[in-house]
Amino acid sequence: MDLNAIAHTLDEAQAQARETEQLDAELHIDQAYEIQSKILAARTERGENYIGPKLGFTSKAKMEQMGVDNIIVGFLTDSMHHAAGEPLSLEGLIHPRIEPELVFKIGQEITPTEGEGAEELATRLREATTHVAAGMEVIDSRYKNFKFSLADVVADNTSAAKFIVGDWQEFPREVAGLDVKFLIDGEEVGSATTDAILGNPLEAFNQLAEMILKYGFEVPAGAIILAGSVTAAQWLKPGQNIEAHIEGFEPLQVTIAG
Repeated sequence: MDLNAIAHTLDEAQAQARETEQLDAELHIDQAYEIQSKILAARTERGENYIGPKLGFTSKAKMEQMGVDNIIVGFLTDSMHHAAGEPLSLEGLIHPRIEPELVFKIGQEITPTEGEGAEELATRLREATTHVAAGMEVIDSRYKNFKFSLADVVADNTSAAKFIVGDWQEFPREVAGLDVKFLIDGEEVGSATTDAILGNPLEAFNQLAEMILKYGFEVPAGAIILAGSVTAAQWLKPGQNIEAHIEGFEPLQVTIAG
């Protein structure tokens, strides 16, 4: 199995907004993360800057929607960031969906120390977190019909496409049990509490710590971390107005161009 060729195919599919076939059914999850790493290397070589990890499949709704039961991690680059308040173009996307998230900002670089366990690393991640915000993520699987295995989606950088961050609030602050409402054109299309993220959003740090130790994800100073979706993702269409309301945060809104 040529992992370099697979990485090239997925990277081109993303860059050209073109669907591709699912990968070899024998692809192992460790190989999928290796492919993802190769894609990140290609994108940074083209001038993009890595800005942090993102967690996926952290809510029961997300797991049920995608038919999987494992937490996954992908990467974010500066080119994926979309400024809040600016119209979002669907150009360059294949079959995008959008979902509400919590976003954390890390104030300093976090690197595992020799012999450090996940619990200790998670504590350092939490203690280094300076801000939290309401956010939205646009996901856009490069696979035909949005169908994929767990290894497929990991290799495809967890379907990551765009993300939007609202106003930052200082952390630590309460993030558990907050009401969340997701609206499209004024109609509620999803509701939950932030506890949909792993039972408590702070659990995201524990899960991320384990993945850092296993796969070497980097957390640079100023890193942005997407903690995972609160509700099921919704299809995007031109002209829509999307709103994410998370209790205690300013509403986050984006209009879809066209």
